[in-house]
Amino acid sequence: MSNPDAKDDFLFPRSSYRGEFTPENLTFNANLQEFAQQVSLICSLETGGKIPPQDAYEQIKGLWKQLKLSKKNLLDTTPPPSGEGRSQGS
Repeated sequence: MSNPDAKDDFLFPRSSYRGEFTPENLTFNANLQEFAQQVSLICSLETGGKIPPQDAYEQIKGLWKQLKLSKKNLLDTTPPPSGEGRSQGS
């Protein structure tokens, strides 16, 4: 019996994140990789005649909206300045 994790790693490879590390950047990168894998799969299904072009377009459009929301929630927020709310020495 084969290892299911090995099969998933083969079918859905993940690249290591090498950019500036923040939890938000890492999460967005995972979402971006998932988007790319899903788009690739949808394109393959459409090219192979398994789904019609309009369905492929609508699915990719939905994935794009999810990715845009992810970007907005993770990358477009301004973190509070460090030290905000702390009292200056007494």
